[in-house]
Amino acid sequence: MNGNGSVISVRGLRKFYGTFEAVRGVDFEVRAGEVFGLLGPNGAGKTTTIEILEGLRPRSSGEALVLGLDPGIQAREIKDRIGVCLQATNLPEKIKVHEALALFASFYSHQVDRNKLLERLQLSDKRDEYYSKLSGGQKQRVALALALINDPQLLFLDEPTSGLDPQIRLEIHGLIQELRDAQRTILLTTHYIEEAERVCDRVAIIDEGRIIEIGTPREIQQRTLGQSRIEIECEQPVPAESLPAFLTSEKHAFSDDRKSLTMHSEHPARTIVELVKWIDQLGIGLADIHLKRPTLEDVFIELTGKRLRE
Repeated sequence: MNGNGSVISVRGLRKFYGTFEAVRGVDFEVRAGEVFGLLGPNGAGKTTTIEILEGLRPRSSGEALVLGLDPGIQAREIKDRIGVCLQATNLPEKIKVHEALALFASFYSHQVDRNKLLERLQLSDKRDEYYSKLSGGQKQRVALALALINDPQLLFLDEPTSGLDPQIRLEIHGLIQELRDAQRTILLTTHYIEEAERVCDRVAIIDEGRIIEIGTPREIQQRTLGQSRIEIECEQPVPAESLPAFLTSEKHAFSDDRKSLTMHSEHPARTIVELVKWIDQLGIGLADIHLKRPTLEDVFIELTGKRLRE
């Protein structure tokens, strides 16, 4: 760990492939015990960044420290102390689950009880199963088991739920939550908005090799957009001449039939109370009301002008 309490410290990180610059001066820190997410579209530079930190790929320039070690010089020491779950884990079809764990355990100077690890990841009944016979979710749990076999201080998860169905994705999120509760430090990459918002303590939004925002999901949302959207539907049209003072001071829009109203507010709870009182005073029936806080997808669109998965 670095003197300032960070497990990972990155300053001015750059990576060139010929004339193409995949990572363009990235800066961030990962604190002990947090889940830190690199959120961005495919090709944004997420995997290149973490492969440099894992000691799998040399950097072109900049500074990087992982557990107080330089991955460009001390890769062997780093690899012995970290766990890595790659974007795709491909094992021989005829290797059994317990054989895979034994093989990977042999790579490290320290290892955990393999039977307990299988039990923890709900794989005990699959220990003698061939890898080819496992479902997608089971294969991903095996990949996590391989990443945890050396009881790592730091865990790298590269797109841990990519291509999995929603139910299995929630299952993996639960496992990540358990690891966070156990004070594991995790750096994960993802292009799923809901994943970053659900499991990450802090997020760095990365696009075209640059970090464009960093902070907790709520901080990023508030700093970039700051306002929530409120939508109400009335049973009768709202008279044009009856607008209250609080509504005229907020950004708002009525539907053509004046039965629906959309407005933005920095203080949505207070605004909703005022809206409901106003509608009630008009004697108009309230059919529905929705509150939508800004998402990281909204932030990404605001900052880049494109959707995350375009």
